[in-house]
Amino acid sequence: MSATAETPRTQGSTTPVLRVMQSLGTPRPTTNPYNKMLDEALGRTDGIEHLRFTWAGALFGRYDAFHWHWPEVKLHGSTWWKSVVLSMLTILLFLRHALSRRIAVVRTVHNIELPDDNAARLWILRRIDAHTDYRIVLNTTTALPEGTPHSLILHGHYRDWYAPYPHAERVPGRLSTFGGIRRYKGMETFIDAYRTAVELEPTLTIRGGGRPTTPELGAELSARAADLPGVTLHLDFLSDAELVEVVTSAELTVLAYRFMHNSGSVLAALSLDRPVLVPRNAANAALAAEVGAEWVIMYDDELDGAQLLEAWRAAARLQGRPDLSRREWGDAGSAHAAAFREAVRVKRSG
Repeated sequence: MSATAETPRTQGSTTPVLRVMQSLGTPRPTTNPYNKMLDEALGRTDGIEHLRFTWAGALFGRYDAFHWHWPEVKLHGSTWWKSVVLSMLTILLFLRHALSRRIAVVRTVHNIELPDDNAARLWILRRIDAHTDYRIVLNTTTALPEGTPHSLILHGHYRDWYAPYPHAERVPGRLSTFGGIRRYKGMETFIDAYRTAVELEPTLTIRGGGRPTTPELGAELSARAADLPGVTLHLDFLSDAELVEVVTSAELTVLAYRFMHNSGSVLAALSLDRPVLVPRNAANAALAAEVGAEWVIMYDDELDGAQLLEAWRAAARLQGRPDLSRREWGDAGSAHAAAFREAVRVKRSG
């Protein structure tokens, strides 16, 4: 018998196999490594049939659970009219899920704040969130309303992912930053702090990379750093090999985010055995307690030159590796399968 949302097929004679569609499509070369590793983990997990996203499959296919990651991504196209079409399709998908009595909607809480977007898109995102049946949180500090059905599945490390690429020799005084460049990630704050710090410590340099969300943001950052010594910015997508070279050539990775909750960039740097400088908050304090406080250096308020210098001096003395033993990918697939099964139980018992 074929698998349907109404009658899940079984393995053997007793174990139901759930059909679960991700909101993530087939991985591409530029896909976030977290997405790729989750895709691989789910693909080899018993008890679920892992379905990659397509609009036809999402709107008309048969599945037991739908798993959202960053739903805002579905609302944006390369032109205004494509964005309108995508928003309409997302509304149809939301309506299908909201009206179904069988399909469980699961959402991984990557971010706790809504993105900066227009009112229409924010309305859609709020509707999706309000009709989510089950949540997966990536750290112990994610606040949910009391009684919210959820599972904790820690964000896995990237050690295995980056293992094929050679590490660079550390360059004394080198600072790095990387990842998709958005306003809230505060690269301009980092550059301004560096301006002060390099006057006191001329051996400092910056190596940074990542694609800005807009050409205007890229031009602004280039202009901001134009008169500074030792700053090299590659304002475009970094391949895995390039990312490894940028991070491992530095003594400290600086992520001067205005707000941070779950950061793949933090775990990428730690996976490459480099300490990170991040804003002080509950999530980063919990991570520091887990992996070693010397690896997660925190600053208060807005990053300035004095805090940057202090963090670099501490990082330059650091040896060894952070403890990422709680973030192995081996159990990620089975942990997600258990969450999907519980989500379906919650949905169908309601």
